Amino acid sequence: MDRIKKIVPVDRKYADLAQARWDSVAKPLRSFGLLEDMWNRIAAVQRTDTPNIFNRAVVVMCADNGVVAEGVTQSDNTVTSVCVKDIACGRSNINVLADVYRAEVITVDIGIARDIHCKGLLSRKVAFGSNNIAVGPAMTEEQADEAIRVGMDIVHDLSIKGIKLIVTGEMGIGNTTPTAAIASVLLGLPPDMVTGRGAGLSSEGLERKIAVVKRAIKVNSPFSGDPIELLSKVGSYEIAGMVGLFLGGAVYGITVVIDGVISAAAAAIAALISPYSVDYMLAGHVSAEPAGRGLIGKLGLHAVIDGGLKLGEGTGGILLLPLLDGASAIYYNSHRFDVSGIERYVELK
Repeated sequence: MDRIKKIVPVDRKYADLAQARWDSVAKPLRSFGLLEDMWNRIAAVQRTDTPNIFNRAVVVMCADNGVVAEGVTQSDNTVTSVCVKDIACGRSNINVLADVYRAEVITVDIGIARDIHCKGLLSRKVAFGSNNIAVGPAMTEEQADEAIRVGMDIVHDLSIKGIKLIVTGEMGIGNTTPTAAIASVLLGLPPDMVTGRGAGLSSEGLERKIAVVKRAIKVNSPFSGDPIELLSKVGSYEIAGMVGLFLGGAVYGITVVIDGVISAAAAAIAALISPYSVDYMLAGHVSAEPAGRGLIGKLGLHAVIDGGLKLGEGTGGILLLPLLDGASAIYYNSHRFDVSGIERYVELK
């Protein structure tokens, strides 16, 4: 964790240079909206006014959650293994999108409850699933630290390969329950305001899930001022691994995209560990889960996609890539005032 001390703010000079280049494009000022801002953030991370995101990857953190024993999901945790194998073998939802948007998919076993043998699966297992947060801590603080290190190590390896942008993803039946507990603590909101239906709970199931989140918070008394304690008490291994991805992005100078609400909870914890890490994040979309908007807002970020998405695996985050590709195309290839004969727009007060 000593690497976290290396995290520094991005150099805003390059964001300003990128904005100057945007302003030279023959169009109304700031007319590509949030996508201009996002491109400028990428420029600041890469410390150049000619950034690129050609090499990109999706890292899917996979683990099981002991809280499934409380009946907070439609399916049991055997489904995690089936879904993970599909992702690792290249036939799941995220793989289809990654093929279209030219992204490598890295599938990571960071805490699946059983061993899976699959050529495309990266084994970095910290434990065979988290403990049931309704009766005690999800993991020890040492295990939380180890899972964070796994995420950071993966970013280090991707940086050596020249990856410039990482989309976070996850797979783990039951993981919206620890997410709701984390969100309740971080946002200071009661569980019923941040707990959603996940993968399609009935109204009765939702009430049971809310009660479990309340019990988890009461039993564990997590403290929002200590992010490792919060993570170890009511978190999960896939969330901890994504915390490491966000921190690793800040250490190794790579932009990291937040996917949905689970990823946003990880990003919020990373921001508590190192506030500067937010400079290296982009919000992929606003999750349909109740806590999604609040967690993104807590980070001071804005998403351009607000489509009620809740599929997971990184599928919402990866949809930002074609939008950024469009921004890149305009940034580099569109006509400019100095060659088009069009009078340059000026900023009016």
